[in-house]
Amino acid sequence: MKINYLKINEFGKLKNKEIKLKNNINLIYGKNESGKTTILKFISSMFYGISKNKNGQVICDFDKYKPWKGDDFSGKIKYELDNKEEYEIYREFSKKNPKIYNSNLEDISKEFSIDKTKGNRFFYEQTKMDEELFLATNVVEQDKIILDPNSQNMLTQKIANILSSGEDSVSYKKVTNNLSKKLLEEVGTERSTDRPINRVLDEIERLKELKKEMGNYSNIQEELKDRKKLVSDEIVNLQNEIELLNELKKVKQDEEKKNEELEINTKITDDYNDKICKLKDKTHDDKKKPEDKKSKIDIVNIFLITIFAVLNIIINFINIPSIFKNIIIYSTIIYLLVYFIKYLKNKFNKNKIIKNNNLEKIKIEKEIEILEENKINKEKEILKIKEEIKNKNNVNLNYIENKYNKIINKEEINNLFNKNLSQINNELDYLNNTYNNKKVELNTILIEEKNNNEKLEKKIECEEELEKYYEEEVRLRKLERIINLVKETLEEAYNEMKNEVTPKFTKDLSLLIEKISSNKYKKASFDADSGLIVEKEDGEYISCNNLSLGTIDQLYLSLRLSAMNEISDEKMPIILDETFAYYDNERLMNIIKFMAEDYTDNQIIIFTCSNREKEILDELNIEYNMVNL
Repeated sequence: MKINYLKINEFGKLKNKEIKLKNNINLIYGKNESGKTTILKFISSMFYGISKNKNGQVICDFDKYKPWKGDDFSGKIKYELDNKEEYEIYREFSKKNPKIYNSNLEDISKEFSIDKTKGNRFFYEQTKMDEELFLATNVVEQDKIILDPNSQNMLTQKIANILSSGEDSVSYKKVTNNLSKKLLEEVGTERSTDRPINRVLDEIERLKELKKEMGNYSNIQEELKDRKKLVSDEIVNLQNEIELLNELKKVKQDEEKKNEELEINTKITDDYNDKICKLKDKTHDDKKKPEDKKSKIDIVNIFLITIFAVLNIIINFINIPSIFKNIIIYSTIIYLLVYFIKYLKNKFNKNKIIKNNNLEKIKIEKEIEILEENKINKEKEILKIKEEIKNKNNVNLNYIENKYNKIINKEEINNLFNKNLSQINNELDYLNNTYNNKKVELNTILIEEKNNNEKLEKKIECEEELEKYYEEEVRLRKLERIINLVKETLEEAYNEMKNEVTPKFTKDLSLLIEKISSNKYKKASFDADSGLIVEKEDGEYISCNNLSLGTIDQLYLSLRLSAMNEISDEKMPIILDETFAYYDNERLMNIIKFMAEDYTDNQIIIFTCSNREKEILDELNIEYNMVNL
C-alpha cells in the first residue's frame, strides 16, 4: 500500500496544506516545529479517527489538534492498496465516521463495519492493522527512539516481547501473570478467601441451610388449601341452611301472624259468647229483683202502719199530755200521706219500669241477635283463616322442598316445618354461631395461608437466589476454564513462537543487523534470562544493554522492519519521524542504502529537519520525492 495525496484543510497549526507522495522514498523536510509530527498525526487520524480521551495525557489529541480559529477541522487522504484499488477518505474530525469513496467516487462507507467506540473500521479490514499496531511497527516516532541509558532495559523488554509474542507491547510473562491475576480477582481459587467463587460458594451453603430451615411449606400450603376448601364448603352449607331457616322463619312468622289473627278472632268469638250469656242472665235477674224489693217494702210499711194504728188506739185509753197525742196523730197522718204518695209514685214507677223492662228486654234480645250473627261471622272467618294457614303451609312446604331438595331431604324439611318459631329461632342462633365460628376459622386459615405464602415466597426467593448463585458458580467455573484454556493456548502459542517464529525472527534480524552494521554484528539471538544478545566480529556475544544508543536504535528499527512483513498482507508504508538523530553518517548511509535496496515494495516517508538524509540520497544517487514544508 502507498499514500498518494494528503489535503489538510485545518489540523493543528497546519491549514490549507496539500502534499503529494510517490512510490518509494519521500523526504519531507522542515525545520523544528514546522508541522512534521502534525502531518504524521494527521495520517493516523485519517485512518483511525482522533481520540477525545486523554489516555494519561494532559490534553486529548482532539483538543490538541483542533484549530484555535476556524471550524474546518477536516482533511482528505488518497491511497492505493497492493491490489491497485484506490480510495479517497474525507473526514470531519468532529464526527466519528468518515466518508469513503472508491476509484469511481462511489460512497462505500456502509460496506465496512462500524464500531460504537472506534467508528468505521475500514482501514483495519483492509490491512488487518489497528492503530496501536500501525504506530508500533510502521511508524517510528522521534520520541519513541531517543532513549536515555535508563530506558535501555525497557527497550530490551520490547524486543523480548516481539520475540516471544510477536508484538513489542505484549509480554508473554506479563500476559500470563495478568491472566493469573484476573483468575484470582474475577474467580478465585479453593484456597483463596473473599473472592467471587468463595463468596458464591459461601452463599450457596448459606442458602441451602436457609432452605432446609424453611421446611416443606408446599405441603403445608396443600394442607391449608384442603382445610380452606372444607371450611368454605361448610360455610356454604351453613349459609344454605341459614337461608332455608330464614325463609322458614318468615313462613312461621306469617303463620304466627295468622295464628294471632285466629287467636284474636277466637277471643272475639269467646267475648261474643260471654256477652250473650251475660245478656241472657241479665234478663232473668231483672224479673226477680223488683218483686223481692216490693215484698220487703210492703212488710216494713205494714209494720209501721200497724204501730201507728196501735199507738192511736192506746192514746185514746191512756192519759198522756196532749202534745204527745198530737205528735202521734200528726206523725200517723204524715206517714200515711207519705205512704200514700210513695204508693202512688211506686205505682207509677212500676208501670214505667215494666215498660222500660220490656224495652230493655227487646234491646237485649236485639243485641243478642247481633252478637250471635257476629259470632257466626267470626267463626266463619276463623275457619277461613285456618284454611289459609293450611293452604299457605302446603305452598311454602312445596316451595322449600323444591328449592332445597339438593341440600336437605324431604323428611328433614318436614321436621323443620313442624317446629315452631321459637325452635326455629334457636336453630338459627345455633347455625349463626356455628357460621361465625367457621368464618373465624376460615379467616384464621387465610391468615395462616398468607403467612405460609410469605414463607413460601421467601423459600421461592431463596430457591431463585440459590439458582442464581448456582448459575454464577457455573459462570465462574466457565470463566475459570476459559482463562486456564487461554493460558494453556498462550503457552502453546508461546512454545510454537519459540520453536517456529523466534528462529525466523532471529535469522531475519541477524541479516538486517549484519547489513546495517556493515558486518560488525553478524548474529543476533534471544535468551529468556539475558535478553537480546548479538555476536561481535571476534565471536563474542554481548547483551544489547552494553551497546551504544545508536546501535540500540538500529536494533529496534531492524526489529520493526522484521516484524512488519509478518503482521500485514499489505506492503505497508514505513514512516520515520526524526528516527536517525543518533545515527552517525556511516550508519545513516548504511540504513538508507539498505532500505532503498531491500524495501523497494514499501513506500518510505522520512520526516527530517536536517539535510543529512538528502545529502546521502544525492550521494548514493537514489531517486526520492522531496517535500518542503
